[in-house]
Amino acid sequence: MQPSELSRQFLAQARHLLAQVYLPRIAACLRELSEEQIWWRSNPASNSMGNLVLHLEGNVRQWIVSGLGEKPDRRERDLEFAETGPILSRTLFARLRRTVKDAERVLHKLDDEALAKTYSIQGFRVTGMRTVFHVAEHFSHHTGQIILLTKALAGKDLQFTSLPNERKKRGKYPGLPAL
Repeated sequence: MQPSELSRQFLAQARHLLAQVYLPRIAACLRELSEEQIWWRSNPASNSMGNLVLHLEGNVRQWIVSGLGEKPDRRERDLEFAETGPILSRTLFARLRRTVKDAERVLHKLDDEALAKTYSIQGFRVTGMRTVFHVAEHFSHHTGQIILLTKALAGKDLQFTSLPNERKKRGKYPGLPAL
Protein backbone atom coordinates (compact mmCIF):
# COMPACT_ATOMS: atom_id res chain seq x y z
CA MET A 1 0.00 0.00 0.00
CA GLN A 2 1.30 3.46 -0.90
CA PRO A 3 1.09 6.13 1.80
CA SER A 4 -1.52 8.86 1.41
CA GLU A 5 -0.32 12.35 0.57
CA LEU A 6 -0.83 13.42 4.17
CA SER A 7 1.18 10.47 5.51
CA ARG A 8 3.89 11.08 2.94
CA GLN A 9 4.18 14.72 4.04
CA PHE A 10 4.17 13.79 7.74
CA LEU A 11 6.95 11.23 7.28
CA ALA A 12 8.97 13.55 5.04
CA GLN A 13 8.78 16.27 7.69
CA ALA A 14 9.88 13.86 10.43
CA ARG A 15 12.86 12.73 8.32
CA HIS A 16 13.72 16.36 7.53
CA LEU A 17 13.62 17.47 11.16
CA LEU A 18 15.73 14.57 12.40
CA ALA A 19 18.36 14.56 9.66
CA GLN A 20 18.43 18.13 8.34
CA VAL A 21 17.57 20.29 11.35
CA TYR A 22 18.31 18.62 14.69
CA LEU A 23 21.25 16.39 13.72
CA PRO A 24 23.32 19.23 12.16
CA ARG A 25 22.66 21.41 15.20
CA ILE A 26 23.93 18.69 17.52
CA ALA A 27 27.02 18.30 15.30
CA ALA A 28 27.67 22.03 15.47
CA CYS A 29 27.35 21.97 19.26
CA LEU A 30 29.75 19.05 19.63
CA ARG A 31 32.30 20.87 17.44
CA GLU A 32 32.16 23.93 19.73
CA LEU A 33 33.21 22.12 22.88
CA SER A 34 36.05 20.10 24.31
CA GLU A 35 35.60 16.44 25.17
CA GLU A 36 35.63 17.43 28.84
CA GLN A 37 32.82 19.94 28.31
CA ILE A 38 30.73 17.37 26.41
CA TRP A 39 30.83 15.08 29.45
CA TRP A 40 30.40 17.86 32.06
CA ARG A 41 27.42 17.56 34.42
CA SER A 42 26.20 20.57 36.37
CA ASN A 43 25.25 18.26 39.24
CA PRO A 44 24.73 14.53 39.87
CA ALA A 45 21.03 14.76 38.97
CA SER A 46 21.79 16.23 35.52
CA ASN A 47 22.96 14.66 32.29
CA SER A 48 25.94 15.64 30.20
CA MET A 49 25.64 16.33 26.48
CA GLY A 50 27.36 12.99 25.96
CA ASN A 51 24.57 11.28 27.88
CA LEU A 52 21.94 13.12 25.86
CA VAL A 53 23.51 12.03 22.56
CA LEU A 54 23.64 8.41 23.75
CA HIS A 55 20.04 8.71 24.91
CA LEU A 56 18.87 10.08 21.55
CA GLU A 57 20.68 7.29 19.73
CA GLY A 58 19.03 4.70 21.98
CA ASN A 59 15.58 6.24 21.70
CA VAL A 60 15.59 6.52 17.89
CA ARG A 61 16.96 2.99 17.51
CA GLN A 62 14.43 1.51 19.92
CA TRP A 63 11.33 3.35 18.76
CA ILE A 64 11.88 3.66 15.01
CA VAL A 65 14.50 1.13 13.89
CA SER A 66 13.43 -1.66 16.26
CA GLY A 67 9.83 -0.71 16.99
CA LEU A 68 8.60 0.24 13.53
CA GLY A 69 11.39 -1.42 11.53
CA GLU A 70 11.00 -4.69 13.43
CA LYS A 71 14.73 -5.09 14.15
CA PRO A 72 15.91 -6.64 17.43
CA ASP A 73 15.77 -4.25 20.41
CA ARG A 74 19.04 -4.38 22.33
CA ARG A 75 18.73 -1.06 24.11
CA GLU A 76 20.12 -0.72 27.63
CA ARG A 77 18.57 2.63 28.52
CA ASP A 78 20.08 2.97 32.00
CA LEU A 79 23.60 2.76 30.55
CA GLU A 80 22.92 5.85 28.41
CA PHE A 81 22.67 7.90 31.62
CA ALA A 82 25.30 6.04 33.65
CA GLU A 83 28.08 6.68 31.11
CA THR A 84 30.58 9.28 32.28
CA GLY A 85 32.82 9.25 29.21
CA PRO A 86 34.83 10.19 27.63
CA ILE A 87 33.53 8.65 24.45
CA LEU A 88 35.01 10.88 21.76
CA SER A 89 32.54 13.35 20.28
CA ARG A 90 33.19 12.08 16.74
CA THR A 91 32.33 8.55 17.89
CA LEU A 92 29.17 9.74 19.67
CA PHE A 93 28.05 11.68 16.63
CA ALA A 94 28.87 8.86 14.19
CA ARG A 95 26.64 6.52 16.19
CA LEU A 96 23.81 9.04 16.26
CA ARG A 97 24.15 9.84 12.55
CA ARG A 98 24.12 6.12 11.64
CA THR A 99 20.99 5.56 13.73
CA VAL A 100 19.20 8.55 12.18
CA LYS A 101 20.06 7.20 8.71
CA ASP A 102 18.68 3.79 9.69
CA ALA A 103 15.53 5.50 10.97
CA GLU A 104 15.18 7.49 7.76
CA ARG A 105 15.16 4.23 5.79
CA VAL A 106 12.42 2.82 8.02
CA LEU A 107 10.35 6.02 7.82
CA HIS A 108 10.67 6.08 4.05
CA LYS A 109 9.06 2.61 3.83
CA LEU A 110 6.06 3.27 6.09
CA ASP A 111 2.55 3.49 4.70
CA ASP A 112 -0.86 4.35 6.15
CA GLU A 113 -1.34 0.82 7.46
CA ALA A 114 1.97 0.94 9.36
CA LEU A 115 1.13 4.37 10.80
CA ALA A 116 -2.28 3.14 12.02
CA LYS A 117 -0.96 -0.17 13.40
CA THR A 118 -0.46 -0.54 17.16
CA TYR A 119 3.03 -1.49 18.36
CA SER A 120 4.44 -2.38 21.77
CA ILE A 121 7.54 -0.24 22.32
CA GLN A 122 9.32 0.23 25.65
CA GLY A 123 6.25 -1.18 27.38
CA PHE A 124 3.87 1.30 25.72
CA ARG A 125 1.12 0.47 23.23
CA VAL A 126 1.41 3.12 20.54
CA THR A 127 0.43 3.60 16.92
CA GLY A 128 3.06 4.08 14.26
CA MET A 129 1.90 7.70 13.92
CA ARG A 130 2.36 8.34 17.65
CA THR A 131 5.76 6.66 17.53
CA VAL A 132 7.04 8.93 14.76
CA PHE A 133 5.62 11.99 16.50
CA HIS A 134 7.18 10.93 19.83
CA VAL A 135 10.64 10.48 18.33
CA ALA A 136 10.56 13.85 16.54
CA GLU A 137 9.40 15.77 19.62
CA HIS A 138 11.76 13.86 21.91
CA PHE A 139 14.70 14.59 19.60
CA SER A 140 13.71 18.27 19.54
CA HIS A 141 13.53 18.43 23.32
CA HIS A 142 17.01 17.04 23.90
CA THR A 143 18.49 18.99 20.98
CA GLY A 144 17.29 22.12 22.77
CA GLN A 145 19.01 21.00 25.96
CA ILE A 146 22.25 20.36 24.06
CA ILE A 147 22.03 23.80 22.45
CA LEU A 148 21.40 25.50 25.80
CA LEU A 149 24.34 23.73 27.43
CA THR A 150 26.58 24.59 24.48
CA LYS A 151 25.62 28.26 24.57
CA ALA A 152 26.27 28.36 28.32
CA LEU A 153 29.65 26.64 28.09
CA ALA A 154 30.85 28.32 24.88
CA GLY A 155 29.43 31.71 25.84
CA LYS A 156 28.24 32.62 22.37
CA ASP A 157 25.28 32.71 20.02
CA LEU A 158 25.29 29.65 17.78
CA GLN A 159 23.20 31.49 15.17
CA PHE A 160 20.77 28.64 14.59
CA THR A 161 17.75 30.92 14.47
CA SER A 162 17.15 34.50 13.48
CA LEU A 163 14.39 36.84 12.45
CA PRO A 164 13.93 37.33 8.69
CA ASN A 165 15.69 40.72 8.67
CA GLU A 166 18.64 39.32 10.62
CA ARG A 167 19.05 36.49 8.07
CA LYS A 168 19.43 39.04 5.29
CA LYS A 169 22.23 40.77 7.23
CA ARG A 170 24.32 37.80 8.29
CA GLY A 171 23.13 34.92 6.09
CA LYS A 172 21.87 31.60 7.30
CA TYR A 173 23.97 29.35 9.47
CA PRO A 174 25.65 27.06 6.93
CA GLY A 175 23.53 24.05 6.18
CA LEU A 176 20.85 24.85 8.74
CA PRO A 177 17.35 26.01 7.86
CA ALA A 178 15.88 28.65 10.13
CA LEU A 179 12.81 27.55 12.08
